[in-house]
Amino acid sequence: MKTLNVILSAAAACVLLAGAAQADQLQDIKARGKLVCGTLGTSQPFSYQDPKTREIIGYDVAVCGAIAKSLGVPMELKAISVDARIPELTQGRVDILAANLGWTKARSEQIDYSYSYFVSQQKILVRRDSGITTLEQLKGQKISAVKGSSSEQGVKREIPNAQTLTYQDGSASFLALQQGKVNGFCASELVLVKLKEQTDGSANPVDIVKKSLFVEPWGLGIRKGEPAFLKHVNDTLVKMEQSGEAARVFEEWFGPATAYKLERDFKIEEIKG
Repeated sequence: MKTLNVILSAAAACVLLAGAAQADQLQDIKARGKLVCGTLGTSQPFSYQDPKTREIIGYDVAVCGAIAKSLGVPMELKAISVDARIPELTQGRVDILAANLGWTKARSEQIDYSYSYFVSQQKILVRRDSGITTLEQLKGQKISAVKGSSSEQGVKREIPNAQTLTYQDGSASFLALQQGKVNGFCASELVLVKLKEQTDGSANPVDIVKKSLFVEPWGLGIRKGEPAFLKHVNDTLVKMEQSGEAARVFEEWFGPATAYKLERDFKIEEIKG
């Protein structure tokens, strides 16, 4: 009898282990009943706090919200810093990243990327009184960027003899430019367009160097080893493209009725690296 009990216990353990092995993040999210989305909360118009409602809104939030809707669960937003994005994801404190996450080879070795849902022109902002109009003039100069961002990596890669000074967020990086601590500030063109508009007519206007430093596709960040969840996210993005929802969301945050007045010149597609 004792032997039979041992055998039954072992069999039950095997069943539990088999169940655990089959469990995946897609099932976990549905069972938990919410999708925890990591986003910056400080990057208008991608994710930022609405001054009236105090809620975090924006393009990244809308895309992540569409993923949550496709799963049949509500979205819970978690504001994170740029350099905390990948640790928050790999340590399981968020399910997915919608956080200005440009593709880089180094990041792709740590996490999986969804299909690209945005393509970013990375440019450099300079003070108008500096006389700087070309990237060549920034060689050997000081350039600010958000710590841990692809902008920081891009400056080091594309202008290796420049001195890169990093700050915790875009506001601090821009302030360094206004105070003359750096000669340029590298970020997504959209972020820079807004800053340029804000300073036009002020004592310290700024301009954007016309030529892009580099172009990068942005994807949603997914933990490695979650093929079912990654497939669901990609399938949802493709459906958004085919239904026109992706274009509608872009129009809402970047279109003619916004301060950016951009035309969408990309489609959701696989990031090929």
